[in-house]
Amino acid sequence: MGYTIDIDTGGTFTDCFVHGNGRVRTVKVPTTPHDLTVCFLASIKAGAQSLGLSSEDLLYDTEIIRFSSTIGTNTIIQRNGANVGLLVTSGAEALAPTVDAAGRPPLVASGMVLGLDEAIDAAGHVSRTPSPAAVLEAAQTLIDRGARCLVVALDNAHCEASNERLVRDAIKREYPRDYLGSVPVFLSSDLTTRAGYGMRINTAVLNAYIHGKHARLLYKAGEDLRRLGYRRTLFIGHNTGTVARVAKTRAINTYNSGPAAGLLGAREIGRLYGEEHVIATDMGGTSFDIGWVSGGQPSFTPEPDIEGFRCNLPMMAIRALGAGGGSIARVERGTLRVGPESAGAVPGPACFGLGGLEPTLTDANVVLGILDPAYFLGGSMALDATRAHASIEQHVAVPLGLGVPVAAARICEAVERAVGREVAAVRSRLPPAADVLMIAYGGAGPMHACAIADYAGLRRIIMTPFAAVSSAFGSSLLDAGHLYYRRMDVPFRGDVAAKRLETAVADMRRDAARDMRGEGFDAAEVRLELQLYVRRGSGEEIVIPLTGMPEAAAGLAHAAELACARLGAGDHDGLMLTSAGLLASAAVPHFRVEPTPRTGTAVATARKGARMVHLEPGRSVREVAVYARERLEHGHKLTGPAIVESDQTTLFVPGSWRLEIDRFNNAVLRAA
Repeated sequence: MGYTIDIDTGGTFTDCFVHGNGRVRTVKVPTTPHDLTVCFLASIKAGAQSLGLSSEDLLYDTEIIRFSSTIGTNTIIQRNGANVGLLVTSGAEALAPTVDAAGRPPLVASGMVLGLDEAIDAAGHVSRTPSPAAVLEAAQTLIDRGARCLVVALDNAHCEASNERLVRDAIKREYPRDYLGSVPVFLSSDLTTRAGYGMRINTAVLNAYIHGKHARLLYKAGEDLRRLGYRRTLFIGHNTGTVARVAKTRAINTYNSGPAAGLLGAREIGRLYGEEHVIATDMGGTSFDIGWVSGGQPSFTPEPDIEGFRCNLPMMAIRALGAGGGSIARVERGTLRVGPESAGAVPGPACFGLGGLEPTLTDANVVLGILDPAYFLGGSMALDATRAHASIEQHVAVPLGLGVPVAAARICEAVERAVGREVAAVRSRLPPAADVLMIAYGGAGPMHACAIADYAGLRRIIMTPFAAVSSAFGSSLLDAGHLYYRRMDVPFRGDVAAKRLETAVADMRRDAARDMRGEGFDAAEVRLELQLYVRRGSGEEIVIPLTGMPEAAAGLAHAAELACARLGAGDHDGLMLTSAGLLASAAVPHFRVEPTPRTGTAVATARKGARMVHLEPGRSVREVAVYARERLEHGHKLTGPAIVESDQTTLFVPGSWRLEIDRFNNAVLRAA
């Protein structure tokens, strides 16, 4: 088998996971915010060099490349997306996202929303179509005001999309695709047919807002690969837990795709141990992401909040906090605050020596001795301990009247306590009797995982050898696929639900057959999984995944039984089938975790030295043993305090924790 390459760009570092011909290599390179294709290619080059190959030779022998990026998140946060023109049903202009609660520029300027006179009733019957002349006048007005793309989001289009299609057809007749002045037109009904007009508008606007930057990035990445001799498909990570070609990818599906891949990777690790309840924590340079698995199903939300905008396109639920290695520490009115602002890759923490002046969590770990300045990223990037010390002294220690090591410890404690509370809140969502496993990853995660688990009341942690590149590792497990939704909004009882479901499934199967052919797969290669979205009264909406493709009536009966059990209902009176989903997927090459033999060597063979660490800042500095992660093998055990270093991350084992390397070469930590 040839190689597989999986790449994930984060806010600070870009991670690459290369697997093939019996070898695995993981690399990290600094993210280049000005052009993500630079770090994309740099990560491939670094991966090739780690194998003793040129980029061209590696790509010649590569079967698949999967790529996830943060460009959607960054575009929304930085408010540098496309200038969107929005067409809505007359009277619904106030639903447009023309105001930002955080005081940032809105996604749509107030003068860029126009109404059209049209009507479709709730039953899906067209009672009034928009005039083509009025459509063209509105479109031209928005274009003249600076719109670079148009979004059409009409009332009740989730029931009947014909009026939205009529508007698009009228615009494209005037601005055909082969004209230089052609303007992209996006329909809300192409993205979601779930109920909720305002949420559907948000979903469509967000997709259009980030589309242009995504298209330029991904097509340029594809062209760069072809120039280097890669002749296979570039697959893009989706937040549905699948990957797809660039031409089959909608921008909104890439939002949070990296963290989603990381969560699915955590689920697979949990499966190795038969664990059905898992909390996944990912601490990178910019953020701390929390996801969970319950009963084998990853955390999910039918109405996600995307950077402050509520949408109705279901996706995995990932709780993101502004707490990472680059989180900036400040003293405000005598109180220490760490994050959510991040120093990012540039200028980065003070110890990076790239112009950053404010102290960060990374600087604190340098001062405490947890991080070795000479061995950051395996020594490929030297850290400046003097800058770290001076920055913490000026901005934290002096304002609080503390010694520098104590101030550094306070920075770490502030982060660990805050995210520990959030992890504890996630734990409360899982069954009380479950012995929940925490899977910790991310470049900064292993330094703080034990302390965070202590605050959250968790006593078991697993870290894979690939913890520092977790989202890229998770991506390596993903298959190609697409997820489809259809509105239902019918009660479970009676024949209406079964007939509606049968029609919806047939419709989604046609879409799946078309798209999976476009991905290069025959019908025999495609797996189908039905998902039913259920709500009781006005309560929480839940998803019921059904293995295989049962007959409509049988599927409804089984889903009702499972829903009643999860919702604590006696029978399915009052249960509503809100939506149906169909996941179509096909296998592509990916990584498999294999067991390793037990070592016959003593753990002392993995020791690489020791260094002085502030375990109790202000009171004691202690020499702590340092171990090389690549020399720790199945059967090795150690008790904290200890430090375990790899060329990508540093694991700190406090005195109250024990570590053992198991047969999957994972580090298993248990509270003493």
